[in-house]
Amino acid sequence: MSQTGSAACVKVSAFAVFMLFFQVVGAQYNFNGLEGKLLQYQKQLGDNAVTLIYKDGKIVYTKEQGDFKANTPAPIASCSKWLTAALVMTFVDEGKLSLDDKVSTYLPIFERYMKNYITVRQCLSHLTGIHDDKGIMAIFKMSRYATLEDEVNDFASKHDIDAQPGKEFRYSSIGLNIAGRICEIVGKKSFEQLMQQRLFKPLAMKNTTFQRDFGKAANPSGGAISTANDYMNFLVMILNKGMYNGKQILSEAAINQMEQAQTTPDLIKYAPAAAEGFNYGFGEWLLEQDASGKGICVSSPGLFGTWPMVDNCRGYASIVFVKTLLSSEQKKDVYMDIKSSIDSIFPCTK
Repeated sequence: MSQTGSAACVKVSAFAVFMLFFQVVGAQYNFNGLEGKLLQYQKQLGDNAVTLIYKDGKIVYTKEQGDFKANTPAPIASCSKWLTAALVMTFVDEGKLSLDDKVSTYLPIFERYMKNYITVRQCLSHLTGIHDDKGIMAIFKMSRYATLEDEVNDFASKHDIDAQPGKEFRYSSIGLNIAGRICEIVGKKSFEQLMQQRLFKPLAMKNTTFQRDFGKAANPSGGAISTANDYMNFLVMILNKGMYNGKQILSEAAINQMEQAQTTPDLIKYAPAAAEGFNYGFGEWLLEQDASGKGICVSSPGLFGTWPMVDNCRGYASIVFVKTLLSSEQKKDVYMDIKSSIDSIFPCTK
């Protein structure tokens, strides 16, 4: 055989080995059951949806439906809360902020209006006790604020206290937006600039912003625009105890604090239908928890239907990223069933 022929044979053999290896890796997990669930719920998820699953250091499943791709930006509503809580924890890690600091330490207007006992911890876990307007009134009020400072000052001066801080959980935009404003004070930059500097750039979230309309305030609780790929980077950091791409973005202690239940069922006076029955940490719901209240599986679903999730027991992160506005009644059943299919693929290792 000629040297040319031998070289060609070696190349073909190497290619065959590579393809065999690729097939073995691709066949490592059986996603048929998940495929069936996504097909079953296609009407509820809408024509445009992306599903990603991360496991063992890589994306092991990608499904793009319609013209919606993994790098297509879209509003993520309350998934924003998880990002904002993480931003606050960067300051806690640096010792520039304590979870048990009083809000009035940074925002004296709260003391002026007899709300000086509210803490940063209570802001991150919807335990401020401050009255929240619902429905059209809340949307109208939010649209009139030019800055986050204006909005938070309004919370202090014009909203009554419904309950003693720490005694009642009421899911709203109030606590996380107060926490976002405190970050502005401590970090001496706008909320948007801090998110870019401390989270989005280190996590390579190039298509994620808290972009706001001209003359309107940023909304730390629900104003982010992101992509499935970008938000997955954030989830990978959470799953890996604060580490992303070899860099420690948050300490493991910070992740553990975020995933620790701050509520008990008797404290929860209002929760969206999608999260009824779950306890809350910092910016995230605990879908499963251990006896000590530590989150086993955590999530921060958004109004538009996007559902990010980290399962510490089974060692995966997943996101179903959608455009369609799902009713809150549908979301919980749909996504918990999808989670059940994913769980069946990855056994719990802890």
